[in-house]
Amino acid sequence: MEVEELCKKYGLPEQIASVLEKSGITTLYPPQLDAIKKGALDGKNLVLAIPTASGKTLVAEFCMVKSVLGQGGKCLYIVPLRALASEKYEEFKEKYGPLGVKVGISTGDFDAVDPRLAHYDILIATSEKVDSLLRHRAKWLADVISVVVLDEVHLIDDPGRGPTLEVLTARLRQVNPEIQTLALSATVKNAEEIAEWLGAELVKSEWRPVPLKKGVYYREKIKFDDGSKRVVKVEIKDELAALAIDTVREGGQTLVFVGTRRSTQAAATLLAKHTKRTLSPTEGEQLTAVAKTIENALGESTRTCRQLADCVRQGAAFHHAGLHHAQRRAVEDAFRRNLIKVVCATPTLAAGINLPSRRTIIRDYRRYVEPYGLQLIPVLEFHQMCGRAGRPQYDKYGEAVVIAKGRGEVEALFEEFIRAEPERITSKLAAEPALRTHVLASIAAGYVNDADGLLEFMEQTFFAYQYGTGEVARIVERVLDFLEREEMIRTQGKLLLATPFGEHVSRLYIDPMSAVILRDGIKGIAAKEPTAIGLLHLVCDTPDMGRLYLRRRDYSDLELFLTEHADEFLTPIPDQHYEPDKYEFFLAEVKTAQMLQAWLEETREDDIHEQFGVGAGDIRRNVSTAEWLLYAAHELAKLFKTRAAVGPLRKLRERVRYGVKEELLELVQLRGVGRVRARSLFRAGYRKLADIKRETEQELAKVPYVGVEIARSIKRQIEEDAV
Repeated sequence: MEVEELCKKYGLPEQIASVLEKSGITTLYPPQLDAIKKGALDGKNLVLAIPTASGKTLVAEFCMVKSVLGQGGKCLYIVPLRALASEKYEEFKEKYGPLGVKVGISTGDFDAVDPRLAHYDILIATSEKVDSLLRHRAKWLADVISVVVLDEVHLIDDPGRGPTLEVLTARLRQVNPEIQTLALSATVKNAEEIAEWLGAELVKSEWRPVPLKKGVYYREKIKFDDGSKRVVKVEIKDELAALAIDTVREGGQTLVFVGTRRSTQAAATLLAKHTKRTLSPTEGEQLTAVAKTIENALGESTRTCRQLADCVRQGAAFHHAGLHHAQRRAVEDAFRRNLIKVVCATPTLAAGINLPSRRTIIRDYRRYVEPYGLQLIPVLEFHQMCGRAGRPQYDKYGEAVVIAKGRGEVEALFEEFIRAEPERITSKLAAEPALRTHVLASIAAGYVNDADGLLEFMEQTFFAYQYGTGEVARIVERVLDFLEREEMIRTQGKLLLATPFGEHVSRLYIDPMSAVILRDGIKGIAAKEPTAIGLLHLVCDTPDMGRLYLRRRDYSDLELFLTEHADEFLTPIPDQHYEPDKYEFFLAEVKTAQMLQAWLEETREDDIHEQFGVGAGDIRRNVSTAEWLLYAAHELAKLFKTRAAVGPLRKLRERVRYGVKEELLELVQLRGVGRVRARSLFRAGYRKLADIKRETEQELAKVPYVGVEIARSIKRQIEEDAV
């Protein structure tokens, strides 16, 4: 079916056909046609389990635009990652903004409900943000949402994100039974189960617009699953480089998946020596500009910044969660423009970001898992990586190649991965940390009023669908006991009511166990003035805060630090001999707190990386989490009237946010002035905003790291504030 015909048949604006034609889309793919036949545009619930780039998202777009323009509906597009939210926002805004569709995005600030969000026709949000909105009783979600899209729905299987996605799906269907639910996923083994849970029609297909060949490489030869073979004759000894450059020389691009961050950097550095020779002079000039952006992304150039910039100048790059988001975005954009020829990444890149290549190489198919050692990666993850091969409109086919280490592995890799089915998706909601969070939210937000109502809601979850209600009831009972014991809920006859403490915890979007730790730590502050390290460790002691990995050389330094600062900690130090596991966790928490302290003491990022083994992305994720937990602690200190803690927590939160000493807090309020520029201004004698106000733009521009544009922006901000 032609898109133009579809628009006429279902009353969609004719301009949609014109918009899609610009993207090269004029005819529906077979899975899309199947979705239409099964009622996508008639309001039916659907699960689309089809390969990457086979048109899942476009089906959802048709449904959303029909609802918005034809029925005045509102749509919610839920994604797992902020980066994916930004990608979809830009894409939808460019396509449908000219048709009068208002597209919005919301990914953070879990303690507030912006009423302006209700004015968007299509709102793209992370699952955590939607969960937060539901906790804050965002009435418009229940009243006006007509279509909800669950992108990457197979992540219900993820222990971290899965429970939130599962609960909010059940909650949306509880508050609005008429809502149309569209669940999108790559092919999964038990898509039928997900469809039955959602009361949905299933569209399942292996069809791809660019055929995918999967194979194993060994000694200059690729053996593919269709029986064909390819000889790789490239005059390069390194197997990985030979495979990558074989594709690049033919005008293609390559994605290389390796197991660790360090491996991505080493592989990209190796490959850059070879990609450099394939670049045209124009590509070289453009890549130099991209490299400059990457090197200056942090305000200060670190060793990793310089290494990545050097690779990019030569046409290669590495991509992992330790990079700053601006650097990752620059790499992705340059790869899409076919400037960067090879990207070496950890498997996280396979989770949703649209970055196809002609050839995908999986070098590392084992991963270290404590305490078991090296284990084979999940088959689903392997297929997710393979799915990145084949660029629509560029390639006749895509190739996914795994490298065998020996002759005996060739057939084993076919059996273990290429011919194997992905694992069954299972609910991860049974974990008590997940359930105590969502049970409290259900009670605090008023969605359930008693134990029977709570169990009735839990029966709507995927967990109950898979395992039955008996298992749910047992865990819920334990969770309710915990919440009542910690005074977050109380019973009144059969009623379940949230206490002020419980309501605060739910709105603050923190784990109830984190709230207990923060509450008990704060209550101990009245007797003494808290130190920065004491407060930082308190938030690092919570389950919401990730801990840094302990290296062998860390132990002696951390134990010495514990001895010197023992009286500053707000939680008891476990006994090394009687509680060795807890003691080890405590040391990891202290190391994390030390990293945060180094950040707010303005330690150079290169030095933080060297001392703690973290990248720019890690620093900012930990900083963001710490800032949020310090805010939560501040709100709880006010609730429990612990006045001695309120001021120190507020000030420490600001310092953590910007990574500065207290003397720079006024300067970093200026947009475009981070920790590096603020310190540079301070050293030049501009210690207050009043000092800057008296200075000329030309003189400010002479300050290191400032320059003409930033100087102009600073002066404009100060003048606007003065009005």
